[in-house]
Amino acid sequence: MIHFFGKHTFQMLKEHRIRNIFLGYLVAQLILVAVPAHARYSLPDFTELVEETAGAVVNISTSKPVKAQGGLPPGMEIPEQYRDTPFGDFFNRFFGEPEENDDRYFNSRSLGSGFIISDDGYVITNYHVIKGADEIIVKLSDRRQFVAELVGSDPRSDIALLKLDATGLPAVKLGSSESVKVGQWVLAIGSPFGFDASVTAGIVSAKGRSLPSENYVPFIQTDVAINPGNSGSPLFDLDGHVVGINSQIYTRSGGFMGLSFAIPIEVAVDVVNQIKEHGHVSRGWLGVYIQEVTMELAESFGMDKPAGALVAKVLPNSPAEGTDIEVGDIILDFNGKDVKNSAALPPMVGQTKAGETVRLRVMRDGKNRVVKLKVGKLPDKDKILMSGPNELEEPEDTVLGLSLRALTEDEIKAMKLEAGGLVVLDVQGDSARSAGIRNGDVIQMVNGKPVSTVSDIKKLVEGLPPGKFVSLFLQRPHGPEFLAMRVPEQ
Repeated sequence: MIHFFGKHTFQMLKEHRIRNIFLGYLVAQLILVAVPAHARYSLPDFTELVEETAGAVVNISTSKPVKAQGGLPPGMEIPEQYRDTPFGDFFNRFFGEPEENDDRYFNSRSLGSGFIISDDGYVITNYHVIKGADEIIVKLSDRRQFVAELVGSDPRSDIALLKLDATGLPAVKLGSSESVKVGQWVLAIGSPFGFDASVTAGIVSAKGRSLPSENYVPFIQTDVAINPGNSGSPLFDLDGHVVGINSQIYTRSGGFMGLSFAIPIEVAVDVVNQIKEHGHVSRGWLGVYIQEVTMELAESFGMDKPAGALVAKVLPNSPAEGTDIEVGDIILDFNGKDVKNSAALPPMVGQTKAGETVRLRVMRDGKNRVVKLKVGKLPDKDKILMSGPNELEEPEDTVLGLSLRALTEDEIKAMKLEAGGLVVLDVQGDSARSAGIRNGDVIQMVNGKPVSTVSDIKKLVEGLPPGKFVSLFLQRPHGPEFLAMRVPEQ
């Protein structure tokens, strides 16, 4: 037995086993090469989607008259030797200083994108694409061109509705941004830098983004390559449905940097329907100034985690005035929908019709309560919330590392405040500096309690352990604001 299975036989078996392992590895590699890359990694194939939808995407070019400015850049002038030559005449004509009564104009042209939403010629694009235009040219993928009529626009949502004098046009299918999930594939078709029908793809990076330029649109953030000229182009899901309108990019270079923002299609459809029906767009309005609930503020209010929108001011002559809403309330629920953060509330209110009664769940003094009120119509212009404090005087006393003085009656009246407060004259403590308190701030409430003298604050913070957060309600030149600061060591 031992003789039969000698060393030579075992060596053969070992080599045979190694050969089988090598052959198996080789076969696996051949399979990987044979299978297409999109099948191996489950990447989508966009070819069919583009073929079905590209015909409804349009290129938009506009022109508007711009008054000639003239003049060479600062520090430059026409060289002496060229001033009385044809070269000098050329520079004088196009770059020379304009005469006092010069009424020369030239046409400024811009490019953008849009998409057809119905076969009778209605087109959606961005308002900023057609803003101020005296002529709007819409070019289809089959090279037909139309002079479009501007039906209406809404600068707040950056939506414009155009009409083409045509029928039987290809139209997109509208989807729902509500069903869009972070991480899913999306695709854009537009005209970046004038290159018609350019296709780019990416994923949804986030939903419900609030941008400084617009609080009433919960933007969809993507990493789809969007560049100048893509504005107004449709954002498709993999079913070929439009879920958003590519509107803005975050950039430091002027081009794509991986942060693109699209208007949810539901917002656009609501705007379009209002323009068709009423000729203008109206939005709901509560009349409260809100801010984010930070982790520090949440702790000071006794919350387990940050959530909701903190009411920093109730505006006069607004729907909220005279209701049960108070400064310091945290709105957690609007008509049955959770308010996850302050950015989530404005779109909810804006999409509510004026005159509708809504139900709010708010937290006050650590307890939940329900408030009902009738939504008003959002004014055309923002209101001025307050003026700045008068010239500061010598401090009266110091508390929480702050030099403070009570407001005078004249100052309260000048700032149009309903109650008194304390002016911050000097920020001396590290805790106050870290909280962001600045000279000139007016403190009106501490931990939800009104204060008008330094002794009021001392009584409220007396006995609080160092390191515990307290909430301060401030009035600033731009409006009211809550801040949270830690009680400093004595």
